[in-house]
Amino acid sequence: MIVTPLDSAILDSKEQYVFYHKMIDFALKELIVSVQQKQLCNKQEVLLFKQYCDLLLYSIEAMRVKYMYDDEDNMKVDLTDSGFPNYLEFRYLFNDLELRDEYLGKLTDIEVLKEEFLDTLIRKKQPIKKRKLFQAASIVYYTSAKKQYIFNRFVQGKILDSPEGSKGEHLVSWSFYDVSHNRPFICYMYFNYDGRNVEDYKSEVYTALKNTSDREMALDMMAYAIDKRLPKVFPKLIKRVDLGPIHNVFAKDENEITHALLDGITKKTIPLESYAISFKIDEVESGSEFSEGGFFSKQTFQKWDATFKQKYVFAPHRIIQMLYNKTPDIMNKLAKPPIQIADLKIDNK
Repeated sequence: MIVTPLDSAILDSKEQYVFYHKMIDFALKELIVSVQQKQLCNKQEVLLFKQYCDLLLYSIEAMRVKYMYDDEDNMKVDLTDSGFPNYLEFRYLFNDLELRDEYLGKLTDIEVLKEEFLDTLIRKKQPIKKRKLFQAASIVYYTSAKKQYIFNRFVQGKILDSPEGSKGEHLVSWSFYDVSHNRPFICYMYFNYDGRNVEDYKSEVYTALKNTSDREMALDMMAYAIDKRLPKVFPKLIKRVDLGPIHNVFAKDENEITHALLDGITKKTIPLESYAISFKIDEVESGSEFSEGGFFSKQTFQKWDATFKQKYVFAPHRIIQMLYNKTPDIMNKLAKPPIQIADLKIDNK
């Protein structure tokens, strides 16, 4: 799939960077806490959910440092059904850090830069030039950011023992950044293994997941593709979490919640930093098994039940009230009443 930045908004000022990064960081942290409090996932799933969100937060913070004083390039935020940075921004981070040593070799030595800063501030009593601030930010970026912590298009989790009472004996998780939606998804699969030690089969499991389950698709199709590729694995339950969109002032999509939010911001009935998060959990469960093939090539497959879909909305109290007034049909069809999270306070003075 070809990824382009055409459906993106460009953050082109320091104020916009500060505003956007504070909003995304705050929204994701509120989401993590609320998912745990409302028990939308079990304890093991919440732990994994937090780990994947930490990678997202780390990557977005790296973007903040990278672009803060850069006059030449601008960070792009996806406009359509996302609210997250455009996927290409994650790719750029990864590519940058592949060439870390080469870039560091071209930057001014950090001790030299420190001396220049002290001389300018203390002796000359002048502000630091933006070009120098960008050099300093670049040094921080290339020396502190770690490639292994950048959220990639596909992030593989380890195979774990399932919590007691689960549908399968083992649990494996993975996450992907869907390039058509420009937002992250987190997946969990509970399964049984027809063998002595599942660790002996983990490379086959990881390869199958990366090749079949790295984008948003009908969940039963994804389940069947995994089942077919792994004859020794019997999937019993697959759960997919869709993080977003994060509805905010930067969005320009056809989503009713986004429109309601933007209308309220335009009319100044709600503040500029208002936000809401859509959140979806789809599950598909194996109801029974069947076998196909001859005596020497027989394979057991799962017969999947209908996909169970649950939609949630997280928003501050004032936004929830507004959404009940403007989008009652959406609010009344949620799996739970809208879940209240904290207001974001940004000093716009």
